[in-house]
Amino acid sequence: MKEFNTTAICIPEKHYMVDLSERVKEIRKLVDAGKYFTISRARQYGKTTTLKALQKELEKEYQVLSISFEGITKANFSSEQSFVKAFCRLLKRNPLLYKGIPENIKSQINEYIQRKEEKAEMDELFITLEDWCAESDTPLVMMIDEVDSAADNQIFLDFLGQLRAGYIAREADGISFFRSVILAGVTDVRHLKSKIRDEDQHKVNSPWNIAADFDIDMSLSESGIKGMLDDYEKDHLTGMDTAAIAKQIREYTNGYPYLVSRICQIIDTKLVPEKFKDHGAAWRTYGVDEAVRLLLSETDNTLFESLTGKLMNCPVLKRQLRNILLRGDVYAWLPYDEEQQQLRMYGFIRNEHNTVAVSNRVFEMLLYVHFIGENDANNPLKQSAAAERSVFIDEDGYLNVPRIMEHFIREYQRIHKTADDEELEKRFSEEEGRERFLTYLAPIINGTGTYSIEEQTRDHKRMDLVIHYKGRREIIELKIWHGMKYNEDGEKQVSEYLDRFGLHVGYMLSFSYIKNKTPEVTLVHVEDKILYEGIV
Repeated sequence: MKEFNTTAICIPEKHYMVDLSERVKEIRKLVDAGKYFTISRARQYGKTTTLKALQKELEKEYQVLSISFEGITKANFSSEQSFVKAFCRLLKRNPLLYKGIPENIKSQINEYIQRKEEKAEMDELFITLEDWCAESDTPLVMMIDEVDSAADNQIFLDFLGQLRAGYIAREADGISFFRSVILAGVTDVRHLKSKIRDEDQHKVNSPWNIAADFDIDMSLSESGIKGMLDDYEKDHLTGMDTAAIAKQIREYTNGYPYLVSRICQIIDTKLVPEKFKDHGAAWRTYGVDEAVRLLLSETDNTLFESLTGKLMNCPVLKRQLRNILLRGDVYAWLPYDEEQQQLRMYGFIRNEHNTVAVSNRVFEMLLYVHFIGENDANNPLKQSAAAERSVFIDEDGYLNVPRIMEHFIREYQRIHKTADDEELEKRFSEEEGRERFLTYLAPIINGTGTYSIEEQTRDHKRMDLVIHYKGRREIIELKIWHGMKYNEDGEKQVSEYLDRFGLHVGYMLSFSYIKNKTPEVTLVHVEDKILYEGIV
């Protein structure tokens, strides 16, 4: 029986996975055209799995030299001799590849490995590779995975320079060389620079400036996820609506391959019988929400550790992301900004209409928790909510949202509303109010629920908060008070939003600097909907 996999390579015969055939066809077009290119994507984004599927396809017409620099140690980059020997050992370790190498080429490879006195230099290796390409009846394609292990090393830059020289000689002089070269890793080696000559301290050039653009989308599509779930459903007969579940998983992950597989893996292996009686009950909307909650609570998730760790090295962008999520600020997408390049390279941010956005909702939810948790200024609210947590849970075990709003308004007034200056209070409400409500909410739902923010409503004026709790969704619009007319428009928007989720009851919490306001929660009927409105 197959299973979902989140470690190393996915194998179609062993693992449930999205069909990669269309993606492989698109990549093959680049190979057939003789392009050299880089597949640079974030960690755990399916690069190795894609390369293996591509290799299987290419071997129908090409001889594929496929290796991984994961097998080359730091010491192997200490000199050309060490690198050449290590490279040749990688060729020899691959029995299928080594079997297809011409005997005279094998002899040269073995001679480089065994050579002790005379150094095996880089250009000698490439002469051997050229000879191999010339003798082969089948065009050769080179594929190297995990190039990141060498990205900042001069020996690797020299290796790239030799590949570039071979490409140029192939194009200009008709010399036999690789039909295509594919380098895969997190780092885009097109951006690496090396000195043209040792004495030229300022003259730099990219050793990989012959690389073609690689614009193929490697995220998992909604239809692709559905196909994977259809495969699972044939084996397990859970009765799930594969289209609906695929849509929900895609909305959470934006197709990030690891996150897609991990959510499915958690549903398949972690929820029964702890949360659900069987897989038929687990593969539902609530099951996906519960899997996301467990995913976000993992303490040994290296992908999440990488995200929060990278933010520590990018303080300006960290502050910007905080303002984007909590205040609705907008920041321009800057392709050459160093901090943006770092987080973009690791898959944590994306270009949203030329503005910076977090890559997916799971990362957003993680960052909300991270940003809220690190602000000690809101500890009194947090402690108050934690102390009263049981008050907010009804007898049936679900949240009593109006009561949460009432207690928050009371505590907010008691702890924070001390400013006498109207302009100061206005600025305080706009910048801090929503963050303080999320701080208050966190200990109440912690361990049982999660929350997310609808991206299209996140701005300076309003923010739609969706609480996921025990299979129920509660919609709360958090907004700044701008008068009755704006409030009525907000009521209509919430009503429309409730229709989207098939809900009858919603909530609005407004932050107002008006002196004569009445801080309370009232019930309002908007057409066929019930809204609880609170004002702080």
